[in-house]
Amino acid sequence: MKAITKNIKQISRLTFLFASSILFFDTAKAQILPLNAQYFQNKYLVNPSMAGVNEGFNINGSFRKQWSNIPGAPITQSVTLDQQVNKVGWGLNIYNEKSGGIQRTKAVGTFAYHLPLNGEDQKLNFGVSFGASQDKLDLSSVRNIDFNDPSIARFNDRGYYLDGDFGISYTSNGLNVEGAVPNMRSVFRNDNLSFADKPTFYSAISYKFNFGTGINGITLEPKGVFRGIKNYDNLWDAGINANFANDRLYVMAMYHNTENATVGFGMNYKSTLYFMAYYNTATSAISGYTDGDFEINIRVNIGKKP
Repeated sequence: MKAITKNIKQISRLTFLFASSILFFDTAKAQILPLNAQYFQNKYLVNPSMAGVNEGFNINGSFRKQWSNIPGAPITQSVTLDQQVNKVGWGLNIYNEKSGGIQRTKAVGTFAYHLPLNGEDQKLNFGVSFGASQDKLDLSSVRNIDFNDPSIARFNDRGYYLDGDFGISYTSNGLNVEGAVPNMRSVFRNDNLSFADKPTFYSAISYKFNFGTGINGITLEPKGVFRGIKNYDNLWDAGINANFANDRLYVMAMYHNTENATVGFGMNYKSTLYFMAYYNTATSAISGYTDGDFEINIRVNIGKKP
């Protein structure tokens, strides 16, 4: 009887480890395709130096559910607040993601400095974020697990750990250049908290072209992005954002080298309430299992001049 009990515990432990590896794989896929709002609508999501770069007090909320045809598909939620006071920007960035039974939560506060340069609204921006992260296993979502197994308890006993991000950017009426190092702990410290799916760097360059003014004006902003994921090939994204009707309507499209694409459409009401909806086609690796996913982002701006 003792031998049978021992074997059952060993099988439970192996089942737990196998399930955890699959869930981390799902989370890695989610990180490969980040929230689309970071490209144009809410750049503070990925770069601390962009906290307060937009006029007024900004409240952003994003939600995405991926791969709706797959059980345990990733669900991602994000809330950011940011504002600039004179040359100083501050922000709060809260991120939550659940993939299968793995839930990842991160909350950081941000300090940014926006140094004006000569003409054309040129600025050199610096930003740093500090806060805490936690990875936790939702035991109710994993079946046939021995809850007395110490390896399971240790997984959730790690609690929160300190983390932070650093970013720098150059912004102007035309050219914009960005660089950021997210999740600095996992990048610079080699320990058991350095999971393979963490972003390691983010870089981007874009340029705005203005055609006409007022209600008939059009702004086109092509953008190229180059980014890294820990223990994964570097990734690139390329696309364009178009603004119409005095910046009241938005259309964007991005192509990712994971062989999928993103399209988005949005609008704003009196430069106060912004709405953007995105659709991602499935990456080539999972295109046979799901058609893609949707994401929405809403921004409320308080204090911006219409």
